[in-house]
Amino acid sequence: MFSQKSASRRQPVKRPRLILATVAVIGLVSIPFAVAAKDGATRPAGPVVVAAEPEAARAGMNVLKRGGSAVDAAVAVQAALSLLEPQSSGIGGGAFLLHYDAGSGKVTAYNGREKAPASADGRLLTGDDGKPLSFATAVASGRATGIPGAMFMLEKAHRDHGRLPWKTLFSDSIEMAEKGFHVPPRLGRALHAGPFPQKNTPDLRSYFGNGKGGFVRTGDILKNPTYARTLRDIAAKGMVVFREGPLAQAIVDKVGEGPLPSGMTLSDLQSYQPMVGDAVCGPYRVHIVCVPPLPSGGPSVLQGLRILEHFPIDEWGRDDARSWAVLIEALRLVYADRDQYVGDPAFVDVPVAGMLDADYIASRAATVTPGTASAPPKPGKPPGAPDRLQDKSHEPGGTTHFVVIDASGDAVSMTTTVESLFGTGRMVGGFFLNNQLTDFSFSPVTADGLKAANAVEPGKRPRSAMSPIMVFDQTGGLRALVGSPGGPAIISYNLKALVGVLDWHLSMQDAIDLPNVVARGDSIRVEARRMDAAIRSSLTAMGYALTEVQGEESGLNGLLREADGSFDGGVDPRRNGVVVDR
Repeated sequence: MFSQKSASRRQPVKRPRLILATVAVIGLVSIPFAVAAKDGATRPAGPVVVAAEPEAARAGMNVLKRGGSAVDAAVAVQAALSLLEPQSSGIGGGAFLLHYDAGSGKVTAYNGREKAPASADGRLLTGDDGKPLSFATAVASGRATGIPGAMFMLEKAHRDHGRLPWKTLFSDSIEMAEKGFHVPPRLGRALHAGPFPQKNTPDLRSYFGNGKGGFVRTGDILKNPTYARTLRDIAAKGMVVFREGPLAQAIVDKVGEGPLPSGMTLSDLQSYQPMVGDAVCGPYRVHIVCVPPLPSGGPSVLQGLRILEHFPIDEWGRDDARSWAVLIEALRLVYADRDQYVGDPAFVDVPVAGMLDADYIASRAATVTPGTASAPPKPGKPPGAPDRLQDKSHEPGGTTHFVVIDASGDAVSMTTTVESLFGTGRMVGGFFLNNQLTDFSFSPVTADGLKAANAVEPGKRPRSAMSPIMVFDQTGGLRALVGSPGGPAIISYNLKALVGVLDWHLSMQDAIDLPNVVARGDSIRVEARRMDAAIRSSLTAMGYALTEVQGEESGLNGLLREADGSFDGGVDPRRNGVVVDR
């Protein structure tokens, strides 16, 4: 399984000419998306939708069948997920989206991450005694909700890339909400899981109550006419309904309720704007990997890939314990730097270029000896790094990911969230409000004034691990779309999937099926039932103290291009995902 003699490193492969810099915000070359078939004709790759709930994926496909774009379908999918997977995402949350334009080859990043209201400061997550609140206390509070950004983001993306009228994109979700839908298995499990703070909120108990003191179960019919009215309003008027009028006022009133009320105002809602810009793209062996910029987890994914590139895990393969050992070490290095330096770049100086600098990456990779466990690493000192407080943020994994390719080959990779289970458990307009502000550091400042990169500040977006991904080949052709929920573990799940398809040449499904490994500090979690016992034994012999878990809450969904130009989908068996292509 492991031979120390063959543990030498290999120099990274020569970069394809397409790459303009070691890492930069770059535009991909313009390459037609459809590829030549054997008969000389071309065949489009889509349409196809991969999402965590079958009815949400079908809502997106129905839009595509009517000639809709990938973004049109994304709007329909998100609207449906608010009904079918409200424990994970919804129109009261935030999101990151990558859009690929097949005609121009351009990749655009949309940032719909929530923002703190103008009233928020370093005391947001502290009690009257000045000590950090417990997560259980903070999560269901009014203070936990950030200004919802997902639908503002989708409205902007639709203006840029929509083909069907906005008002036509919500019909499936309106019908489900009015006529009723079957409670999906994962939603049913969440409602009957162990205790969690949101489970006791009046709104959650009222919506999901079965009239007998308990909750509805998987397969029961659930209706939400209030949500149907909200969607009809959004369809008719657009997202102005989140800025002014009865729904906007209801949001402000709901978060203003105790305990721990928010200071959010209508002005906060009216001033919110999604961010739009180029994706951040960097090389990995012979591919180009594109992610959203900060405060997403995308740059951390790129850093992990750059470290992995220093080792021949593509030659060792998935059955060699050294590959998994190197993945463990790379993840620990990535999280050490992320926890120290990453925050909203509009508020803090994040040394992204330094963290991805070739010499710095080489110095971090040099601390890894395949076959011998290293001590949990401390943060490095990349070029341009400021002094920062080590972060103390809580980042649960109530999130979802979906991907879409339309008939023209345009594509969307989108990760969306309400943060924890059912957000704060507070509802307005038939949907749950996020608890995204608990993603800020609970200990923002030291006694001597040293601030955490992810400290709370007015108008700031909290750090996120969400990292929807697009992968391109040497010609600029779209090769893969992938992403996952999972809180901070998103970075781990995504790296595993990328290694599976790009290094080990697995199908997207087989890559997703690989065991999840989450290594952060002195914690190394591995999925025991998915990882071969011989590999686990070898890792233990190397000195790794493994925590063997039976499951990880990943929700990887992705697409991988086949030789004929069509895309093969993969869904996470740990959730209810489905590929819909007709």
